[in-house]
Amino acid sequence: MPTGELRYPSPPPVNSTTTVDVEAGLVWAQIKAEARRDAESEPALASYLYSTILSHSSLERSLAFHLGNKLCSSTLLSTLLYDLFLNTFTSDPCLRAAAVADLRAARVRDPACVSFSHCLLNYKGFLACQAHRVAHKLWTQSRRPLALALHSRVSDVFAVDIHPAAKIGKGILFDHATGVVIGETAVVGNNVSILHHVTLGGTGKASGDRHPKIGDGVLIGAGATILGNVKIGAGAKIGAGSVVLIDVPPRTTAVGNPARLVGGKEKPAKHEECPGESMDHTSFISDWSDYII
Repeated sequence: MPTGELRYPSPPPVNSTTTVDVEAGLVWAQIKAEARRDAESEPALASYLYSTILSHSSLERSLAFHLGNKLCSSTLLSTLLYDLFLNTFTSDPCLRAAAVADLRAARVRDPACVSFSHCLLNYKGFLACQAHRVAHKLWTQSRRPLALALHSRVSDVFAVDIHPAAKIGKGILFDHATGVVIGETAVVGNNVSILHHVTLGGTGKASGDRHPKIGDGVLIGAGATILGNVKIGAGAKIGAGSVVLIDVPPRTTAVGNPARLVGGKEKPAKHEECPGESMDHTSFISDWSDYII
């Protein structure tokens, strides 16, 4: 249950590297079982599934191989990217834990996600998020030219534009993901779900801390635009197509252009569930409008 406090994303709770690896190992075993099943039922994919999943000994190796092949170019070689991704994932248990949390988020929240392997192979929102985590790691290590080069390739290949300085929590679902833009000083909390064509942007040429701060458990509908250094409280819901320019209190719903709080500014309606996990986009509609088709 999200609290009223806006929390910035912190590293996933990690008791030890062994704990992370056990959790990742369980998901990895499921992914390999799914890949074997799919290879048997669809021989045309057998070679692809073997090279991308079945030939690897761990999730991080498979993910590094897959991202390297997806993001490589004639001048940014897949072998270089594979080494970069693998070294980063291997050296940081928080990144491995976040990848597992993101896989679980897609599997649980998206009814179209039929398996963990489907997400790993085909969900560009998941892949873009993992590549961003590596780019962000590079950014914090002052390897900014490489971070920006990786950011550019992610934008080119996946149509997802997340500045490498942006801070992203765990348990993230970028549903469909096309057209998602997240600015340099944006912060996205844990267990957040963001649909396609969402912008977390600035308001103009202002410099400094100028992008939205998204609390834990928030749901942002398709085509929503949130501009400026505003806070979206934990467990809030932003309706599809809304334009948000001011803070949104925790566990409230903002809809429209410009966005208004359902129930009114003085006493907005509040919900108890975590919309970032429930994916409930429309329960507010009876409180907001009597429009009937």
